[in-house]
Amino acid sequence: MSVKIRLARHGRKQHAYYHIVVANSRAPRDGRFIERIGSYNPNTNPATIDLDFDKALNWLSNGAQPTDTCRAILSYKGVLMKKHLLEGVKKGAFDEAAAEEKFGVWLKEKEKAIQSKKDNLAAGFDEEMKKRLKAETKINEKRMAELAKKNAALAAAAAKADAPQPADETVTESKAAEPTQEA
Repeated sequence: MSVKIRLARHGRKQHAYYHIVVANSRAPRDGRFIERIGSYNPNTNPATIDLDFDKALNWLSNGAQPTDTCRAILSYKGVLMKKHLLEGVKKGAFDEAAAEEKFGVWLKEKEKAIQSKKDNLAAGFDEEMKKRLKAETKINEKRMAELAKKNAALAAAAAKADAPQPADETVTESKAAEPTQEA
């Protein structure tokens, strides 16, 4: 029986998340599995990966073959690096303490890279929000200026209408001169 480490899809349309499972290669994608070893959510930035490191390492050591996506996830979390170092210990290239030290250094560098990405995303988000606020403020100022201009024109027209107009004597005289017809 060939055992695979692969993803099982869950979630709704256009918003999928995945369980990382160990399953028989002949089982359906979302069907029967042997063990669930983690989850993967690509909808967040950076993607959220929750993985049981020891179980994944144990299954890889026992011969489970990861799919391409799972291989990338396991590599990202350091499971493949740890497996590689343990194989070096088995061959006698170095001792287990040196392997742990190398893995610790690699893990610190990886965490630093992830944190810098999160910081860059947060800084970019803050910068984007400042740009949006500035653009919105500019638009609001323009609207307020147009509104003030319109209100000034309406106030001038209202003041002109309310002001006492000089009586046009010619108009009133012509109306008085016209004969009115009474029935």
